[in-house]
Amino acid sequence: MKNRAVVALLVAFVLALPALAQTGSNSQDQTTASQPAQNTASSSDQTGTSATGKPLQPPAREGFWGRVNPFARKKYVQRQTQPIRDRLNELDELTAANSKMIKDVDTRAQQGIQLASTKANEADQHAIDAGNKAQLAQQTATQASNRLNTVEQVVGNIDQYKATNQTEIRFRPGQAVLSKNAKAALDDLATPLKSQRGYIIEVQGFSAGRGQTAIATSQKMADSVVRYLVLNHDIPVYRIYVVGMGNAPVPSATTEQQGTTAKRTSGGRVEVSLLKNDLEQLASTSTPTQH
Repeated sequence: MKNRAVVALLVAFVLALPALAQTGSNSQDQTTASQPAQNTASSSDQTGTSATGKPLQPPAREGFWGRVNPFARKKYVQRQTQPIRDRLNELDELTAANSKMIKDVDTRAQQGIQLASTKANEADQHAIDAGNKAQLAQQTATQASNRLNTVEQVVGNIDQYKATNQTEIRFRPGQAVLSKNAKAALDDLATPLKSQRGYIIEVQGFSAGRGQTAIATSQKMADSVVRYLVLNHDIPVYRIYVVGMGNAPVPSATTEQQGTTAKRTSGGRVEVSLLKNDLEQLASTSTPTQH
C-alpha cells in the first residue's frame, strides 16, 4: 500500500508541474505584454518611418521553461515574432526610401546632363554664328579695300582720256552741210553715249586754202557737226571741244611711224574723236552689289 501511495504522489506531482509552469508563464506574459507594446511605440516614435539599424536584442527568459516552452500558445508565439516582423517592415521602408532617393538623384543627374548638353550646343551655335559674321566682315573689308584701291587708281587717272572711237566727216568744197552718210556716222558715234559718263568729244575741222579763210571754213564745218550732236543727240556742250584747224597738216599713223612730214588736206573734212577716262569704271565699282 505504501508503495502505491508513493507512486500516486509522484504521478500527481509530475502532472501538476505543467499547470504550475503554465500559470507562471501566463503571469509573466501578462507583465511583459505591455512592455513590447511600449517598446514598439517608443521605437516608432524615435525612428519614424526609417529603420534604426540597431541589432535586435535577445529576448529575456520568460516563465519556467524559458524561451522554449513546449506548452506555448499562439498569442505567445505572435508576441515573440512581432519584433522580427517590425524590423523587417522597417527594413522594407528603408529600402524603399533609399531606392526613391537613388531614383531622384539619377533623375536630377540626367536633367543636369541634358541641360549642360543643351547649353553646349547653344554655345557651339553662337560660336559658328560669330565665325560666319567674322568671315562676312572680312569679306566686306576686303571688298571695301579693293574698291578703295580702284577709286584711288581712277582718281589718279581722272584726267587721262583715251581715244575709243574716231569718225571722219567729208564735206564738198566750200560747203558746211552734212550729208546723209555724215549724219549716219554721227548717229553711230553718239547714240551709245546717252547713258555714259566720263567722256569728251573732240571735233577738229580741216579745210583747203590758206590763212584766215581756211580757218573760218574749217570752223563752220566743225560747228555744223557740233550743232547736230547737241540738237539731235542731246550731247552736253561742255563735253564737246571744237577747233577749226584750217589747212594745218594732219599727222597720220603712217607718217608718225615713218618719220615723214604730214601732208596738208586737199578738201573739207571734220575729224570727230570720242575720248573716255575711268569715271565710268568708278561709277560701276561704287555701286553696291545686291545680294
